[in-house]
Amino acid sequence: GAADLGPDQHGAVVTPQSLQGQWLVINYWAEWCAPCRKEIPELNALPEHIDGVRVLGVNFDGLRDEALRRAADGMGIAFTVLADNPAEYFKLPPTGVLPVTYLVDERGKVRERLLGEQTAEGLVARLRALREES
Repeated sequence: GAADLGPDQHGAVVTPQSLQGQWLVINYWAEWCAPCRKEIPELNALPEHIDGVRVLGVNFDGLRDEALRRAADGMGIAFTVLADNPAEYFKLPPTGVLPVTYLVDERGKVRERLLGEQTAEGLVARLRALREES
């Protein structure tokens, strides 16, 4: 339906239900962004370090379908990449800088915008601190 978040890089529809009760790490990336390439393995590893967290990627260049799948595979992305920009859905503040990562709590509220390259360790620390506040 209209509330769905659209297809992922493999053409599977991402539903709000599938994200319920989880914190989201929403990362914008592009093939031409060198720090993005470096942080992808960190983002891939994040779920191994903390429970109840889902990583979602968004291609900054708006690639879709086969082009999106190829780019995501080429970057070694193991997490879900949304073909549709979820900025409106999650009310993400706009940014023209990459990489950028948003932390969204289990109620769907944006809690933090992190500019620049992230590490799994750094993200785990931020998520734990935010969880204690909420």
